[in-house]
Amino acid sequence: MTLALEEARLAAQENEVPVGAVLVYDDQILARNRNRMVQRKNPLAHAELLTMQTALEAHPVKWLLDTTLYVTLEPCVMCAGALVLSRVKRLVIATPDLKAGACGSILDVVRSEQLNHRVEVEFGLMQEEAALLLKDFFQKLRNRNSGNP
Repeated sequence: MTLALEEARLAAQENEVPVGAVLVYDDQILARNRNRMVQRKNPLAHAELLTMQTALEAHPVKWLLDTTLYVTLEPCVMCAGALVLSRVKRLVIATPDLKAGACGSILDVVRSEQLNHRVEVEFGLMQEEAALLLKDFFQKLRNRNSGNP
């Protein structure tokens, strides 16, 4: 999660929502990335999707079986669906997203009994650091938009 937070900090420096992700297999990092939606002008450029895509390109396997994704903010519906379709085994989330989280907070796509794969979910690893990073980012954004320094 430390590396995911590093990615999130880089995202914040790039004026992106500070979310970072790291995908691990057998104690080895397959890929890491951060939100790049503003940079790429692409609403699909979420940290989780970019990380999984990079891993699949570097290690061309059909599924991401037996991998763990560490992410600083609970994935949205789009990313949760990708986790299920990619068959990621385990998801470790720093902080919940009480507005759009799809891994237990608002919806629970990754553990839905109706789908063919379920992801193991764990919350709270380095939660305070991740939550503070998001809070600070959005406070600065609000201040900038209101004309305050």
